[in-house]
Amino acid sequence: MSILTWTYIMVGITFSIYIVIAWRSRVATTAGFYVAGKGVPAIFNGMATAADWMSAASFISMAGLISFLGYTGSMYLMGWTGGYVLLALLLAPYLRKFGKFTVPDFVGDRYYSDTARVVALICAIFVSLTYVCGQMRGVGIVFSRFLEVQVHVGVIIGMAIVFIYAGLGGMKGITWTQVAQYCVLIVAYLIPAVAISVHLTGWPIPQIGYGAAISAVGPEQGKYLLDVLDVVNKDLGFAAYTSAFAAGQKSMLDVFMITFALMVGTAGLPHVIIRFYTVPNVKSARISAGYALFFIALLYTTAPAVAVFARYNMIDTLNDKPYKQAPSWFLNWQTTGLMAWVDKNGDGIIQYRPGDPFVGPPKFKEADGKIEHGKFGEPLVTNKLTDNQNELYVDRDIMVLANPEIAGLPNWVVGLVAAGGLAAALSTAAGLLLVIGSSIAHDLYYRMINPQASEALQLTIGRIMIFVAICVAGYFGVHPPAFVAQVVAFAFGLAASSFFPIIIMGVFWKRTTREGAIAGMIVGIVFTAAYIIHVKFMGAGFWFLGISAEGIGTVGMIFNFVVCYIVSLLTPPPPQDVQDMVESIRYPRGAEAAKAVH
Repeated sequence: MSILTWTYIMVGITFSIYIVIAWRSRVATTAGFYVAGKGVPAIFNGMATAADWMSAASFISMAGLISFLGYTGSMYLMGWTGGYVLLALLLAPYLRKFGKFTVPDFVGDRYYSDTARVVALICAIFVSLTYVCGQMRGVGIVFSRFLEVQVHVGVIIGMAIVFIYAGLGGMKGITWTQVAQYCVLIVAYLIPAVAISVHLTGWPIPQIGYGAAISAVGPEQGKYLLDVLDVVNKDLGFAAYTSAFAAGQKSMLDVFMITFALMVGTAGLPHVIIRFYTVPNVKSARISAGYALFFIALLYTTAPAVAVFARYNMIDTLNDKPYKQAPSWFLNWQTTGLMAWVDKNGDGIIQYRPGDPFVGPPKFKEADGKIEHGKFGEPLVTNKLTDNQNELYVDRDIMVLANPEIAGLPNWVVGLVAAGGLAAALSTAAGLLLVIGSSIAHDLYYRMINPQASEALQLTIGRIMIFVAICVAGYFGVHPPAFVAQVVAFAFGLAASSFFPIIIMGVFWKRTTREGAIAGMIVGIVFTAAYIIHVKFMGAGFWFLGISAEGIGTVGMIFNFVVCYIVSLLTPPPPQDVQDMVESIRYPRGAEAAKAVH
């Protein structure tokens, strides 16, 4: 069967499972809608947390970025994984013991202020919308290639599916759907990785294979795969794949700032934090965090291998080959606009070199619904060409999805990977949308506007807000500002600069005041958002110490900490009952009594 047929089968089966789970898990109470009734077993909550946390950026884009960035691409691995450990050990148990549904709820009660609650609510919506836009782009990429529909059509399909199980089942439906989605995405990620590792190196464990010698018959047989890739990269004019901070690569400072922003941003993401409220108690929250780390590690330790395999196979099958002999996988992806070739020197040879082949993304000229081709069959690019020698455009987000085709794996594997990419994007999108809906319905409407609102009315408002958020995310899924992982990195930076400092200080420093928290949040997120907008959308350079937009959240976080600390010292301390509450959430029940006995 064709790739299209297999994709319809795989996507149809998995989508049917998600909808059935959502229908069977539908809820009529706010406790079920917000925190799944706090009855999810730890191991399943760990799987759901892993699916919630591993978004389209993890499944689709991360290995693609590592594939092109080489060593410095490891900042995404270190930042996201380290951030989860930070969240699981430093924050989650305390927030779970505090017992509130949402981060704005924690901020409002801890800082005894509705103003602080509103500021946190705005930050949560801003961060979640930024993040969910990246997921919608991932959905569009998968649909545009594998189901052969326009990107906007794919985004609309994804929006409808997410709304069904997020709006119908709330956190309960999302949780059990995410368990299924984790199973789909991890199987889809590991099968091609293992198959390619066996073919290239003879090792069935990708984590070992990408550091091993090539066993496949050919001129590089017996040589270490990474050594070969280093030589190939340098021959083409790139920095060695394993080199660090070489010319043309990110600086050490920028890599550190991005890594740290991703790390603390993870610890401040509201849709991940809320997962620790869905288990029965604090002990279960700790156990589920351990399970989640294991489930996450299965994919994250495989990603560098996938990146190496994809880059090696792409260059081997495509570079310096006549376009007339281009492999079918390239021609398939070319029709989506996510790959393109422009023959600058008229020799009919595909030449992959450093630099962009033209200004902006490829634009194809169509006539009667068909793409017009140039002298050698390449689609006509209407953009302005650049003066470097590179003739090949490759969208980094396609590398994982194209990897099975590049390696010549069976069509059913390609269809499975498509289903896995959709599972990763939709699982995270659902969690984010629930944060938006619950924040507005619970933290704004119920806690501040209408405390007498019935549960039915709260659920209705939450579902309406989820629908509105889906529409906004869908628009940016069709008109994305950057690669999936970059968009997600912006969200992590915003979370780092807004939530992380006030959560940390709210738990570990009882002297933190509402004035300090409000001032810190505003300064942190305004500075970070302004810098990202100035750099990414207004064309400014990296004017703050050469730090990129993905890493500026670290600076915003520092500003938040400093402002919060200074303002807290200059304002009256929190009420004694608030200080006692902060003291109590840091100690196990009975600790004070035990102390008194001794």
